[in-house]
Amino acid sequence: MKCVKVPLKQLNDTRIKLMEKGLMNMDYKIKAEKDYGYIPVNDNVDGYEIVCMHLEAMKKVPHNFSELLEDELTSDEIENLRTSFDTIGDIVILEIPDDLVDKKQIIGDAALKFTKRKAIYMKRSAIKGTTRVRDLEFLSGEDDSVTIHKEHGARLKLDVREVYFSPRLATERKRVMESVVDGEKILDMFCGIGPFPIVIARNKNVDITAVDINEAAVKYLDENIRLNKLKGSIKTYCGDVREVSKSFNCKYDRIIMNLPGLAYTFLDVAVDLIEDDGIINYYEFSDSYEQGKHRLKEACKNVGKEIEIINCRKVKSTSPGEWHVAIDGRIKKID
Repeated sequence: MKCVKVPLKQLNDTRIKLMEKGLMNMDYKIKAEKDYGYIPVNDNVDGYEIVCMHLEAMKKVPHNFSELLEDELTSDEIENLRTSFDTIGDIVILEIPDDLVDKKQIIGDAALKFTKRKAIYMKRSAIKGTTRVRDLEFLSGEDDSVTIHKEHGARLKLDVREVYFSPRLATERKRVMESVVDGEKILDMFCGIGPFPIVIARNKNVDITAVDINEAAVKYLDENIRLNKLKGSIKTYCGDVREVSKSFNCKYDRIIMNLPGLAYTFLDVAVDLIEDDGIINYYEFSDSYEQGKHRLKEACKNVGKEIEIINCRKVKSTSPGEWHVAIDGRIKKID
């Protein structure tokens, strides 16, 4: 490797001059030995002593996931590959198109190298069943599906094979937490491992009732309660909220309904359990807010109540033209 040889005291000034003129070879590291420094250059440079030295190559850091695949996949395949992925703690979950499944190992190894996480998994199914889990296939790293995800200061332990969790709702969970006031009684009807309850109870002095039908999710929620220092309290129940709630002897100031595919089928339960002037944080999959608003209004109307829509927003895109939408409503009795 051709190098400019300069006294050590001139090394930095010379480096800057060579860089400004585009003469320095950026693929190799500068070397310092005894009284002299050696700066890699692309060609002979007038006015400097040129010597040949063995230099260590610079480690190239890929700027994106696709860059690691340029030598393995065609440009069309890279374009077709969904390079966005979910990072949950030290686990990465990829979504690989059907026409690239035969190259899943190459893609998984690239994801491991790029993200430097513990394990890479690939989605093998959509979320399914009452327990809301999906099939995953291990691709690269260490086949350990248990991790601790950190969000807004909270620690959330989970097994990605046994429970559903979306890191993409972090902003939404913070937004709901910030709208909560101390003293609220809150019901999370589909709590999962408890991201809403934990984030809220870490920051607010509230009483939360958390329900989920997935036994593994409730197990991890109980563990997450122990892992975090909470200002509020969380009481957990495992079962169908329609049945479990029959034993509840109180009304709630806020009810969280984050089961976007089926939450509308539980609206009758929610409007029965909400306090006057209480708030329902309702979620569904839709191409607009109108369907959700209509469902909320009808559920209230059936029991002699009305709803004031406070806020509507798109939480995330789920497919072309469809969104995971959120609608906040204040529930009131009709005088």
